[in-house]
Amino acid sequence: MTSRSCPCGLPEPYARCCGRFHRGEAPAPTAERLMRSRYCAFVKEDEGYLLRTWHPRTRPARVDFDPGMRWTGLEILDTGQGSAFHSVGTVTFRASYRGGSLHERSRFERVDGAWVYVDGDFLG
Repeated sequence: MTSRSCPCGLPEPYARCCGRFHRGEAPAPTAERLMRSRYCAFVKEDEGYLLRTWHPRTRPARVDFDPGMRWTGLEILDTGQGSAFHSVGTVTFRASYRGGSLHERSRFERVDGAWVYVDGDFLG
């Protein structure tokens, strides 16, 4: 990742990549793009976006950010469904941070046409 690329790992600059989703200019078109934009929202501590893109039945009241957490990269390991033609999808990823990594299989659904994060299973 260069300093000019989006924190989600794609080569576009943040403003044209996840920034447009964060600003509400467009919805994430796939479960994978929503996953990437949510990772980026964690990097940028954008609580509003995280809550807006969390399924109403599993959404917490707030997001608690760890002030010492420094996210360092995202690797998409697998996707299942989650395209414009699906109503559900999964994304398996590894999010690295200084000192370790988080490995999760996340579940996504469409609510009123928009992809939202439902929940996930932590993997070994």
